[in-house]
Amino acid sequence: MLTEARNAGSAGLHKLSAAECVRLMNRENAAVLVAMEQAEAALTAFITAAEPGFIAGGRLVYLGAGTSGRLGVLDASEAPPTFQVEPGRVVGIIAGGDASLRRSSESREDEFQGAWDELAALHLGRHDTVIGIAAGGTTPYALGALTFAKTQVADAPLTAFISCTPVPRPEHADHLIVLASGPEVLTGSTRLKAGTVTKLALNTISTTLMVRAGKAYGNLMVDVRATNAKLRDRAARIVAELTGRERAAAFALLDAAGGTVKTAVVMARCALDRPSAEARLDAHDGRLDRVLDG
Repeated sequence: MLTEARNAGSAGLHKLSAAECVRLMNRENAAVLVAMEQAEAALTAFITAAEPGFIAGGRLVYLGAGTSGRLGVLDASEAPPTFQVEPGRVVGIIAGGDASLRRSSESREDEFQGAWDELAALHLGRHDTVIGIAAGGTTPYALGALTFAKTQVADAPLTAFISCTPVPRPEHADHLIVLASGPEVLTGSTRLKAGTVTKLALNTISTTLMVRAGKAYGNLMVDVRATNAKLRDRAARIVAELTGRERAAAFALLDAAGGTVKTAVVMARCALDRPSAEARLDAHDGRLDRVLDG
């Protein structure tokens, strides 16, 4: 198992100075970007397959144990404020439940049916996508989740398996994404390179799907939810950028639009009141690009 192999470059880790340790870890982290580059084709194929279902309203469901599970929960929790989707649109499930986010539950990863009850409660369907995450490629919890998705659901969802170790594609995975980041500096500590490359892969998957679903205009976060002062300021800057308004006017426009960036932009660019702007967006599936660019 690649993630459990000893790293020859860090064999003398305990003898290194702080500076040498920092230098070594930075050098080893370069393997993460190489692994992502090597996984581009697999990521593209998977995202392309997941896109139609996601745009049709399907959910993205991550499952994993330990670090893998925590990373799935993290990515899922960032989706609502970033893209203004309902909390259940991107779901993160971790072995041992939410308590495992703060305290490790290593034994729970061996439960092949450990996620079955939570998956059953989701009432999965063909538009959904289920991703099992396992750095070592063998975690029963993650593999069992894919088995449930393909054998216990009448209208089975798309499935994928993410591993940081080269493994054969599991029987119940439609797609395999290998992120071969190599042996860890601290042998077996997959919170290091394996965790980093997994985070990058999940960032890529969720962000690309959201962008393809119309949740961005250019590289601007037009569906940002202004739930605090920082995000309100970001929303106003986006409105100013897309309408040419000064800062104060952008805040006023944002307030007139009920705090919704896309509504504010359509009001200004199309000279519409709020109800008309909302109706225009609704007629174009909420996509700002289709309203402004045709």
